Amino acid sequence: MATVKLNNSRAGQFGGVSPFGNKTSLAFRLQTNASGGAVDADSSAALESGDVVDLGLLPAGMRLEDASAFITTAMTASVTGSLGFKYEDGVDDAAVPQDAAYFFSAKSLATAARLRADGSKLVTLPKPARLILTTGGADNAKASDIKIVVSGELIGRR
Repeated sequence: MATVKLNNSRAGQFGGVSPFGNKTSLAFRLQTNASGGAVDADSSAALESGDVVDLGLLPAGMRLEDASAFITTAMTASVTGSLGFKYEDGVDDAAVPQDAAYFFSAKSLATAARLRADGSKLVTLPKPARLILTTGGADNAKASDIKIVVSGELIGRR
C-alpha cells in the first residue's frame, strides 16, 4: 500500500518556552478531492484501504495527551481510519514503541462526526515522530475534509 505525505506547515504554531506555559495543540488537515486523492500531497492518487497518510510532525519531548478528529465532510462509505504515530527515523524505541493506532483504531471516517482519542496510555515522544492516519475498510472515491487536533505538553526530551 502507498504512503501519502501531506505538505502541512507549522506556521501559526504557538508554544515552546514562554511565560505562557508549554501546553500546546497541533492542528493537521486532510482534504481529499472529488476523485478521493489527498489535496496538497506528494501523490494525487485516490486513497486506498491500507494507505498511510503522513499528516505532519510531532516534536520530540511532547507528551501526547489527547486527539480529536473533526470529520466535516465524510469519506466514502465504509472507510475507516486508525490514528497514531511513527518515528521520523523509522527506528522503534523500546520504552515508547511506534503505534499506528495510539489515539484510535478503525473508526469510521464515512460519517460527519467528532472522534476522540480512546487510548489508555500516556507517552512522551523520545524523538521526532510523524502523525499518521492509516485508512481501512474501503477505498476513498470522493471529496472529504477532516481536521485533527493533537494536544499535549512540550516537556522536552528525556
